[in-house]
Amino acid sequence: MINTFKNINAYELRRFIKVILLLLAVLISILTLFLSQRLVQKIAVEETKKMEIWADAERVLSDPNSEGDLGFHLKIVQSNETIPAILVSESDRIIQYINLSEKEQIVSESKLREKIAEFAIEHDPILIPIDENTVFRVYYGKSSVLRQLEYYPYVVLGIVALFVFVSYSAFSFSTRSEQNQVWVGLAKETAHQLGTPISSLMGWVECIENNIIPDNAADEMKKDIDRLQIITERFSKIGSTPVLEVANVNLVLETSLKYLSNRISNSVDFQWKLYPKPVMVNINVNLFNWVIENVVKNSVDAMEGKGMLRVEVNYRNNLAFIDVVDNGKGIPRNQTKDIFKPGFTTKKRGWGLGLSLAKRIVEDYHQGQIFVKESHSFNKTVIRIILKCNKLD
Repeated sequence: MINTFKNINAYELRRFIKVILLLLAVLISILTLFLSQRLVQKIAVEETKKMEIWADAERVLSDPNSEGDLGFHLKIVQSNETIPAILVSESDRIIQYINLSEKEQIVSESKLREKIAEFAIEHDPILIPIDENTVFRVYYGKSSVLRQLEYYPYVVLGIVALFVFVSYSAFSFSTRSEQNQVWVGLAKETAHQLGTPISSLMGWVECIENNIIPDNAADEMKKDIDRLQIITERFSKIGSTPVLEVANVNLVLETSLKYLSNRISNSVDFQWKLYPKPVMVNINVNLFNWVIENVVKNSVDAMEGKGMLRVEVNYRNNLAFIDVVDNGKGIPRNQTKDIFKPGFTTKKRGWGLGLSLAKRIVEDYHQGQIFVKESHSFNKTVIRIILKCNKLD
């Protein structure tokens, strides 16, 4: 299950996150509507009860034969300051209206009749028996608070929809931007990788045209052609699962470092120290050499082509530790993780893909680790690679 999850590529992961965000938005919307409707129903029931009490108080006050404490009933009537109501007599004459909005408080028979019709749709009128032959009716509507609560969930849903739209747009833009950076970086990395052997072959062609053919010309041209084949194989493996084989990391590193030493400025003191015993690991030699090249070139760039560069191999607890150490300008603490992100670079002409590819190769393909172990400006910067080993020979 874990291996299956690790094999999910970044594109599928982003699609998964988008689906999760959409489902969360839908869930929040449904939950908001459900809770709001329950609250609205409870308040509506409470308002109906209040209006029944209010109507009963009006009955007492309207009955000329009422006895007792009328002040209490008057307080009940006066306490209703939110629920709009219209009191209508037996003969359908409007006796009283309360809590209508300022725009509705127009002494107009037609306007009040419209409100009565509106209230009748919302609630059945409450009957107030004054005597045996007289029954008043109370038409009432919803309070302003209740009406606001009815619209509130739709406002919330609008805000949630806006948030999801903005988040989705930002996420999509970020994804497209990162993809563009990767494609541009990959194109430039391809040109960079091909540049050295092609330039070398062009030089050999010029030598042949001028009849200047050194004794080692054939061997050197073969090396450049082999290099082109290696580069082709490297890029063909991007996006596919590479085949790993058991190899001595000491020998793999030595071959790669010797190749690099002939192509690094003489102003760089390039040294390496291998482990005294064979350190066997499961690796793809071609891709792992690419990792070493990218890390070493990054260190040389950090030193601006002048300084000390050392590669060390150590073994401990069935793990191989490969440290690339330089005394370049260093890496700020807040950028130690960013340097492995696609498109991140501090170089004026950099494309920010080399270390990103190195991280993917080490962590996704070899289940290892690569990170900045420590960094001190112009003193010591260590990029460490950790790989799981087979039993030490």
